Order: sequence, then C-alpha cells, then structure tokens
Amino acid sequence: MIGFYHVYKQYVKESYAIYDINLSIEKGEFYFLTGASGAGKTTLLKLIYKEELPTKGQILIDSVNINLIPRKKLYKLRRKIGIVFQDFKLLYNRTVYENIAIPLVVRGYRKSYIDKMVKNSLSLVGLNHRKNYITSHISGGEQQRVAIARAIAGNPIIIIADEPTGNLDTELSIEILKIFEKINNNGITVLIATHDNNLIRMFSKKTIELKQGKLISSPTKEKQQWIY
Repeated sequence: MIGFYHVYKQYVKESYAIYDINLSIEKGEFYFLTGASGAGKTTLLKLIYKEELPTKGQILIDSVNINLIPRKKLYKLRRKIGIVFQDFKLLYNRTVYENIAIPLVVRGYRKSYIDKMVKNSLSLVGLNHRKNYITSHISGGEQQRVAIARAIAGNPIIIIADEPTGNLDTELSIEILKIFEKINNNGITVLIATHDNNLIRMFSKKTIELKQGKLISSPTKEKQQWIY
C-alpha cells in the first residue's frame, strides 16, 4: 500500500530531512508516525502525496511508483489519499457542507452523489447538525472534524494526518483518534503524525519513529524486501 525504498530528501547540501527510509505499510493498517519536532514527520507525509519529491529512492503507493507519475496525472494519486492538514486549510467564510463538497464539485460529480457523500462523511464524524453552519462559527474541535470529513468524502484508500490533535485538549484528542479508528475499521489505511506519546500509548497502534530524518523504530524495519 505504502512503500519507501531507500528514500532520501535533501533540502540543503550535506543535510538530510529524510535519510535512507525503508518502510512498508500494508492495506488497512493504522500507524502512528512519531518523533521530535524537526525529525522529518511532515516531510515524510509530503513525500507520500508528492508535495515534495525525493532526492533519491523510490516510493510506491498502491503498487505504483509515484516518482514516475507526471504532474498532469498527479490528481489520480491524490484522489487515493485523504489529507488532514495540521492547520485544517478550511474555507472559513463557507459552510461546513461547502467545505466538504467543493473538492467533489471540482471532480465533476453529480449533486445527488455529492449530497450523499457529504452526509455520510458528516455522519461518521458526528456533525450532520452543523452542515449549514459557517465554518468560522464552530469550535476548533468541530473544525478538525470538518477537515476529517472532507478528507474521507472522496472515498480514499489512504488517510494521512499531520498532528491532527496538536491544538486540542486531551478529551477532544481522544474523540478525534476514535474517529480515525472508525475510518480504519472501514478498511482505509491510516497514518497519523503526532508527538503526543500519551495518545500513542492509549491507542496501542503500530508506530514508526523518526529521529533526525532517520527511521529508528518500525514493526516492519527488520523484514523489508528491498527493490533497487
């Protein structure tokens, strides 16, 4: 599902944000991605949806080498991946419904289908009663739920989230993680970057740990089959 094979990412000469990452995440798995600030978590996520390009190495998503996907075909990759950004990236002058629907409108889906997908997504995150609210008028925890609903509305096979509980208190963080568990229970692969070790211990999922761009801990670290 997600494979990194000797992946490096270099922004500055003689300094690597990601260094020789070998990683395999199978379909339907739930992983936490952890490490101190600056460890390379956000860079690794950006490499998955090709916001950044690796300096060296191969990345496979759903058995496709994404290094070989031309820019004009990039939308095909990104339709497979739902992204929950750290700063939500919502349109705060639009309604909850519109925030979730706009990506589907851009894809050209019929309104009846869009209505169905928005309703299903809002039901999963428990926000159908906020559908017509302006997004700036709801709480931070609810805004995070809208961001999650938008990420799942297009039926992705992978959900990645960058510090989705970073600005929430413990109680709300637990609620958000339970939503990701529900998403994962539907067969969607989930990868969440977080520095919150308490949440990681509480939810007992598989964990990938980075330190200064290097993989120092992963359940699959010792059993990779590399390609070159």
